[in-house]
Amino acid sequence: MYASITSAAIIGVDAVPVQVEVDMGPGLLSFQIVGLPEGAVREARVRVRSAIENTKKHWPMRKVSLNLAPADIRKDGTAFDLPIALAILAAANDIQNKVPLGEYVVAGELALDGRLRPIRGALSMAISAREQGLKGIVLPAKNADEAALVVGIEVISCINLNDAIAFFEGEDALSIPPRSSKNLLQNQKYMFDMSEVSGQRHAKRALEVAAAGGHNILFVGPPGSGKTMLSKRLLTILPEMTFEESLETTKIYSVTGLVNGRGLIENRPFRAPHHTISDVGMVGGGSGMPRPGEISLAHNGILFLDELPEFRKNVLEVMRQPIEDGKVTITRSLITVTYPASIMLVGSMNPCPCGYLGDPKHACSDTPRQINNYRNRLSGPLLDRIDLHVDVPAVAYKELRNTKNEETSLAIRKRVNKARKLQRIRLKETKWHCNSQMGNRELRAFCEPDEDGHRLLERVIDTLGMSARAYGRILKVARTIADLDESKKIAGKHIAEAVQYRKLDRQRY
Repeated sequence: MYASITSAAIIGVDAVPVQVEVDMGPGLLSFQIVGLPEGAVREARVRVRSAIENTKKHWPMRKVSLNLAPADIRKDGTAFDLPIALAILAAANDIQNKVPLGEYVVAGELALDGRLRPIRGALSMAISAREQGLKGIVLPAKNADEAALVVGIEVISCINLNDAIAFFEGEDALSIPPRSSKNLLQNQKYMFDMSEVSGQRHAKRALEVAAAGGHNILFVGPPGSGKTMLSKRLLTILPEMTFEESLETTKIYSVTGLVNGRGLIENRPFRAPHHTISDVGMVGGGSGMPRPGEISLAHNGILFLDELPEFRKNVLEVMRQPIEDGKVTITRSLITVTYPASIMLVGSMNPCPCGYLGDPKHACSDTPRQINNYRNRLSGPLLDRIDLHVDVPAVAYKELRNTKNEETSLAIRKRVNKARKLQRIRLKETKWHCNSQMGNRELRAFCEPDEDGHRLLERVIDTLGMSARAYGRILKVARTIADLDESKKIAGKHIAEAVQYRKLDRQRY
């Protein structure tokens, strides 16, 4: 007897259709799985048999051959447990399937007693079901909310194997209605506010510029000056996520199993890995099927690297290409996957190893050689990719005490949203959304300074010997400053402010 059911394999952040085919024939009692199964899929033989027997069904006393097609794609994870069990029962005529097996994508991990446990990638599988023109998806109850984000398909929520069997036998099942995108993003809340930061007006202005143009930023200052506090509050002045951005981010969290029944990711991610992280942990990879790293988990949000020079050099250097391209491509012998990585990089560092270089109240204890070695941990190409280098000095007592006149995140975000709107209008014929993403063509078309700006840029570039990439970054930041001023032309004052945000370049050259 033969039966087939549709499931899916996760490749990168997308789901690829997989047919689970079962054939039963005469011969010695055996159960063989073919089609490039990885360890967790091969172990499904134990889970599936126990789950079937514990749901009062009979394991077929025949030779069972199971194929996962297409056979040239590696199959990983536990999502194939449920479709394998249903296909075996269908081939043994233990299911009177009034609902055709081929009309739904089926996925779920089985416990030994037949209960269903959540899986990774449910959102991507639901999108795959819609793209195939299928009626819907059958999956564990804990994954139902994220699958219900996909409009146009039926989501069947199951607690155990018996629920799935009952559905295909035509009994009533728990169908989860699709979630309206209009109401999904109304609960964006933050624990912090910019008004909680006393003083540091220069740093706050730099954060506003960074948020308005999507620029990377690096804070340089002594311990306790507020670098981390400012970085965490950048999230509160960024534009709210669109539904499309939320869906992209949720897909990444779904394939890594980090959704945890929340459904849609409503707030922009803020990832802050420790400086002991490996290069694989940062950009993704690992043994077996490559997984997303921290830089992809921060997609459409912020990747915060505190004490930037303390990160290993190979970790920092491996980030250069993803920061530039907005994506990570991981190549292995049998597979190549690409993960999105459109992030705002926010870093912080001390001016020297002890942290007090240039501080008027504390003496620096480091030698010039120690200071140079410390700063040389950040390569020139990496610093070129960070648009704003900002001084964060220690805050005076009077500023700490005065908390009444500090601007709120909401007020700053209104200006940021206005600047972003100008950028969307300007870049509507391109694939870019904000100034930091512009390529050379857009740079020439939209970032032409006036004569004062040209003269200032010429002096800066010729005097300091900045790279062509740094020149482009200055123009992009100046364009953002002009947008905040609602100015169509980039004036000399906008160039001057943008140059002031290249602190480490001025010290390096």
